[in-house]
Amino acid sequence: MAREIQKVGVVGLGTMGAGIAQVCIQAGVETVGREVTPELGEAARGKIAHFLGRAVEKGRLSQEDGDAALARLKLTTELADLADCDLVVEAAFEDLTIKHELFRELSEVVGEDAILATNTSALSVTEIASAAAPPERVVGMHFFNPAPLMPLVEIVRAQQTDEAVVDAAYAFAQRLGKEPVRCNDTPGFIVNRILIPLLNDCVRVLDEAGVSPEDIDRAMRFGAGWPMGPCTLVDLVGLDVHVHASEALWQGLREPRMAPPARIVAMEKAGHLGRKSGRGFYEYQ
Repeated sequence: MAREIQKVGVVGLGTMGAGIAQVCIQAGVETVGREVTPELGEAARGKIAHFLGRAVEKGRLSQEDGDAALARLKLTTELADLADCDLVVEAAFEDLTIKHELFRELSEVVGEDAILATNTSALSVTEIASAAAPPERVVGMHFFNPAPLMPLVEIVRAQQTDEAVVDAAYAFAQRLGKEPVRCNDTPGFIVNRILIPLLNDCVRVLDEAGVSPEDIDRAMRFGAGWPMGPCTLVDLVGLDVHVHASEALWQGLREPRMAPPARIVAMEKAGHLGRKSGRGFYEYQ
C-alpha cells in the first residue's frame, strides 16, 4: 500500500501544523499546507518564515537554504489540492467529528496508495481511521510541540493499520531527522500516558503541600533531574491543551490520576492558559 513519500500535505496550520510543515520543508520535502482561509495560511507562512529567519541569524541555517525551504511550501484552502500528495498529516482541532469529516473527504481526494496520518495527541487513532477508505492507510504521527525542536514522533498503529504504512511513516520520520518510536493505539500512547498523571500529581501537590509553582519547579529540576519544571511545562503546552488531554485519558482509562485537577480546570476557565495568554502559573510579557 505505502509508496515512497515525495510530497506531503498538512491539514491545519496552527501551532502544530505549521511546525510539522516547517520540519518537512527544511528536510527538502515539497509541502502543501491547507487552511480554511487564505489569511490563516499566510499567517502560518509568516510564522514559519520568522523561525527560519531566526535560524539564519543564529547561524544554524544559511540564507539560501532558508529561502529554498520556504519556497517548498505551497498554501491552499482546498483539500482537492492535496490530490498528488503521498502523505497527508492532519493537524486539525482535537474534535472527532471534525477529524471524521476530514478523513472521509481526504479518502476521496488522494491516491489509493497515499498514507493518511493524524497528529492527534488524545483521540483514538482507531476511531479516526474508521472514517477513512480504506482505514488500513491511516496511522498516527504524533509530533511534539514545538515540532521543529522536539525530536520524538510517536508512530501509532491503529487496529486497522497496515504494517507497511507503519514502516513507511517510521522511515519518513527518520528522514525528517526525528527519533520515531512505534506503539499501539492506547489512551495517551506512550509519553502522555506517563507524563500527564505526573503533571497532575505535581499540580495537586501545590495545594496539598503548600508549595509555590517556583519551588515545585525547582524541586523537580534539581531533585528529579527534569529539564523543565512541571508548572513551566504546562504553561508552555497550554493549560487548555493539558486539560483536554487529561479529560481524554480520564474518559479512556477512568484512573483518578488522569483527571485534570480542580485548580488547573479553574485556571483554564479563567482564561489563564499559560504563555499563549500571557498568564498561567506564571505571568509572561
